[in-house]
Formats: sequence, structure tokens, C-alpha cells
Amino acid sequence: VQLVESGGGLVQAGGSLRLSCAASGYTFSNTPMGWYRQAPGKQRELVATITPLGRTTNYREAVKGRFTISRDNAKNTIYLQMNSLKPEDTAVYYCNKVPVFDYWGQGTQVTVSS
Repeated sequence: VQLVESGGGLVQAGGSLRLSCAASGYTFSNTPMGWYRQAPGKQRELVATITPLGRTTNYREAVKGRFTISRDNAKNTIYLQMNSLKPEDTAVYYCNKVPVFDYWGQGTQVTVSS
């Protein structure tokens, strides 16, 4: 299994970022996927999920209406479009399946300045 996240960066509050996660080593198209995040000093939390064909998505309350999860099964990739970013969105963002593998990628840092 390999999960490679990218697209993070430093952005001002109100800005946008699009994260990508390239997956390999398992049958991606049959697998529910999710984006997770871990802020400094806090536990990792689930941000958004998407079913194998992308028909159903779910979001934690704090990001509803601002974040959109999507996937491209032809590219074994999931995305997280993040709009109207807030300082409290600052975290390392990871992708993984739902439920998670034991393995985690390196994540991608998102920093939102106020």
C-alpha cells in the first residue's frame, strides 16, 4: 500500500487549496476513502469520506459547506477541495481508506494564517 498526499501549503484565511492523494497497492475502485487531519497536540480526526463510486460523501460538521471530497478511480486518486479556509483548519492532512489501513502516508501540511 502506498498513499501520497500533496497540495498543501500556506494560505490566508478565506483562501482555498486543493489536496490530492495518489493511492496504489490495493483495489482502489472498490474502497471507501477518506481525508483525515491532525492538528498539533490533537488526535487525528476524520474530515470527509467518499464511497467507492463517489455517489455518497460525508463531512464532519466543522467543514460542511466549505470542503468537497471527490475521486477519480481511473487515476487512483482522491481530492479535497478546501474553500473559505479558517485558521482552525491548520493541520497535517492525510488520506486513507475507511476504515483505515495501519499504514499512513507522510501527509501534507496545511497552514491557514489569520
